Amino acid sequence: MKQISLFSFALVMLLVFSSFKANYPAGKPAHITFETTKHDYGTLIVGANGRYAFKFTNTGEEPLVIQGVQSSCGCTVAKKPDAPIMPGQSDEIVVKYDTRRLGVFHKTITITSNADNPSVVLTIKGEVKPKPQEVAPVKPESEGFTPTSDR
Repeated sequence: MKQISLFSFALVMLLVFSSFKANYPAGKPAHITFETTKHDYGTLIVGANGRYAFKFTNTGEEPLVIQGVQSSCGCTVAKKPDAPIMPGQSDEIVVKYDTRRLGVFHKTITITSNADNPSVVLTIKGEVKPKPQEVAPVKPESEGFTPTSDR
């Protein structure tokens, strides 16, 4: 009887400890590390290329899955990688600002993933100015030249 209860106790403990092991991942979870989270475009001319790529690396030990990218307004579009990023691998979030809108801008892009830092906010800023007006070239007058009429 004592052996049966000891065996039952050992079996229960084995089940309890094995369930703890199943709940915790074996390796360090994915971690997204950006080279920079801010980009200043400076001054742009209307219609200029508003593209910028935020580069990042998965510094964890599990595959990184970017689940979503959400910009603060419709003037900014961000594209995420479709495939999981393996540990040690790098990729980029490509952001494009609509430079047809004049004025100063400051926008955010929120990245969500399965990483241990599941939400990262990227920021872009700058100013879009109109194209400078073109001035027709003026031909300098020649010295000693006296204008005459065509009559």
